[in-house]
Amino acid sequence: METISEVICFGGKQGVYRHTSSTTNCQMEFSVYTPPQALNGNKVPIVWYLSGLTCTQDNATTKAGFQRIAAELGLMIVCPDTSPRGDGVADNDSYDLGQGAGFYLNATQTPWQSHFQMYDYIVKELPAFIAIHFPVNMSQQSIMGHSMGGHGALTIALKNKDTYKSVSAFSPIVSPISCPWGKKALTAYLGPDPDTWKEYDACELLKQYGPIESNILIDQGLSDPFLENELKPHLFSDACVEKQQNITLRQHEGYDHSYFFIASFFEDHLRHHNQYLR
Repeated sequence: METISEVICFGGKQGVYRHTSSTTNCQMEFSVYTPPQALNGNKVPIVWYLSGLTCTQDNATTKAGFQRIAAELGLMIVCPDTSPRGDGVADNDSYDLGQGAGFYLNATQTPWQSHFQMYDYIVKELPAFIAIHFPVNMSQQSIMGHSMGGHGALTIALKNKDTYKSVSAFSPIVSPISCPWGKKALTAYLGPDPDTWKEYDACELLKQYGPIESNILIDQGLSDPFLENELKPHLFSDACVEKQQNITLRQHEGYDHSYFFIASFFEDHLRHHNQYLR
């Protein structure tokens, strides 16, 4: 593991690191906030934060303002990158496909499949790596995300009920099979058969696997320009009613899709996760 940077923040340590991933076949960067409670080696719970389209690990690390509350609660926050990157990694000229747009799935189509294995990277390889290098209690994990990362958090949690104690999301893409962003990415990464897409659609997975034990927290800004065409939170809310999944969907007047919105409610999400992690 290569340390890119480390600084003290609210008594804990905010670091950015790089390692070679055998899953994505490239160098991957991620950030870790180690709370003060863990600096002496005590193992603490972990919350994974998955970012959205065009983002790296830096967006949440520098803009979300989670370090203060993470230090208070004693939570480790890990922010992975959103895709494989590098000169040898397939890419696309558009912002919503290729590097910066991994969609947290395992691609099966050329030219994406050799690197774009983000589901396995997030669920398997990176947790195993974090467990070796950081003081974390891997029996206490929760997951959250924003937009494309909200899609990732929901789908990963629904398929791994025994791994994550809770899940939450800001402005998630709840049904990629039903929106332009999702249809474009799923076609490219998984092929033209819509039946293969259902494996990465939160609404479909909830119907297939049933509810999780914890309440799902979702925050959505009502001035979000992507609300109607891409996000469609009512689809997931309806699926939750059908499958008797406990959900808190909070819709906020005036808030958009930006990190100003995320920073406004990040504390609520960490307190939500903390009650299940403890």
